[in-house]
Amino acid sequence: MLPDPGASRAVLIGSSHFDHLEQLPAVVGNLAALAETFCHSTSWGLPPENCVVVSNPASNDEVMTELRLAAKQARDTLLVYYAGHGLIDLQNALQLALPKSHKQRVESGLPYDYLRQAVLGGKSERQVIVLDCCFGGMALGVMAGTPELVDQAAVEGSYLLAAASETSYALAPPGETYTAFTGELLEVLRTGIPDGPELLELDAVYRHLRLTLGAKQRPIPQARNRNTSARLALGRNLAFLPGPPVGTSASPNMDLRTWTSAEDIRTVQGFVAALQNVRQASGLSQKAVSYRSGGRISGSGVSKLLTRETLPSTWTAVPTFLSACGMPAEQVEQWHAAWTRLRAEQASTTPAAQPPERQIPKPAVGARGAWRKLTSRIGRPKPR
Repeated sequence: MLPDPGASRAVLIGSSHFDHLEQLPAVVGNLAALAETFCHSTSWGLPPENCVVVSNPASNDEVMTELRLAAKQARDTLLVYYAGHGLIDLQNALQLALPKSHKQRVESGLPYDYLRQAVLGGKSERQVIVLDCCFGGMALGVMAGTPELVDQAAVEGSYLLAAASETSYALAPPGETYTAFTGELLEVLRTGIPDGPELLELDAVYRHLRLTLGAKQRPIPQARNRNTSARLALGRNLAFLPGPPVGTSASPNMDLRTWTSAEDIRTVQGFVAALQNVRQASGLSQKAVSYRSGGRISGSGVSKLLTRETLPSTWTAVPTFLSACGMPAEQVEQWHAAWTRLRAEQASTTPAAQPPERQIPKPAVGARGAWRKLTSRIGRPKPR
């Protein structure tokens, strides 16, 4: 499942500067790189306004305001990411450290349960929580985890991915741009998984992270999945087998490709993003799509279709594009239904055009009135 970017939200929270805890400068790089990657067309394709970065928040209120707003707005997928120190109190409850947090005053952090309640109180169908957090008081560059961290953080109906394993530490190596876990996650999102699935499904990402981090003798992450959210994808696998050369026929295994389901399209932004995903799934260049359409759609026409910001006003070009990419006819019909639904939604939300104001004709000017008007302009004739 590829989430509709127009109906999804991401909140990226990070604490890098602390008054009483070890500094984590790599968290700054984490936030900037993740936001850029999630908004890139080759990844999730989130609109920038749908991806909020909360860096070094001054208070719990600052974080919770953004969380509640995103949870209210997201209809498809809500992703919440936190990087920083993790604090465990005497009741083994997880606290997310803020800049003014103190290891002996864990109440100064953000209780994880606050975040959990905000996610559960939202409207999204799927939730993803990513925790790259630490246990304060360790040496510079080391973030400690506990066996209970993942189990505490698990949210019913969501997918949780945590950097801390049961018996090891999560690392923020000094001098590196990113923390160990997030750096590897970014590598997967940017370059893909060799010999991996076509989509970067969360479970595939998790398994790959375990292998790559283990090979580097770095901490092994943990994951919890409470439903089918493990099949949720955060983009296409850029290391998937390449498509055929430009101008050639499509792959003989085209029927095995994973086409974006029209049922998952909720917004105009999602419709355009899904068109881009179809082109990527086909393995064809824009020129090759035009070639396979028999010239019914030009290469520039394909480009305009994939980069537009509004819903196509007519259906003509869309089925030509989809068929040229190799999509089966029955799925093209499902796309038509999605396009029709979005058109109807736009029509219902667009204010009705106001009728033009009625022009009231001015009263006719009689002959004597016209003479007076004329003489008032040029003056009365002088007596002879």
